[in-house]
Amino acid sequence: MKTYICNICGDGYLGEEKPKNCPFCGAREAFIKIGSEANPIVAQKFDISELSLKNLKDTYDLEVKASAIYACMAGKAKTYEVKAMFKRLAKVELEHAVITTKIMSINAPIVGVEQCSDEEIENFKKTIELEEHASSLYVKFVKDAKEENIKTFFTALNQVERDHIQLINNYI
Repeated sequence: MKTYICNICGDGYLGEEKPKNCPFCGAREAFIKIGSEANPIVAQKFDISELSLKNLKDTYDLEVKASAIYACMAGKAKTYEVKAMFKRLAKVELEHAVITTKIMSINAPIVGVEQCSDEEIENFKKTIELEEHASSLYVKFVKDAKEENIKTFFTALNQVERDHIQLINNYI
């Protein structure tokens, strides 16, 4: 068994093989390193520009809200599979918010309650809308960033949100 560490969220994974995606934040395999080679963004100290700080705060707000909406959707799912999927999405989005708090050195996220539809297809459509919005923001935030770590973070988030869109399209 080996220890793998995600260079985005810093969480460790124990297993025989590297996972295709981080089981915690969803980052793709390229961001997951063997433990001794890892240098997670959340463990690094670096200066953050005012614009990147604003974008991180916007990310925090977006991810906390998405986590709450997906928790609502999990509670209204018609099948256990869809419930489990939305529950995992809620945890991944919350992990994104946690990462932003670590980068900004602020307190852990507080997740409120959000409303969602009673209709599963409406929730799938809303999920795609949320993920597309987040993805487009993260593309912009990559371009805005002067810091390589921040560019890497937003690149990874954009990829995760694109992966979520693909996932939801399997249900529609």
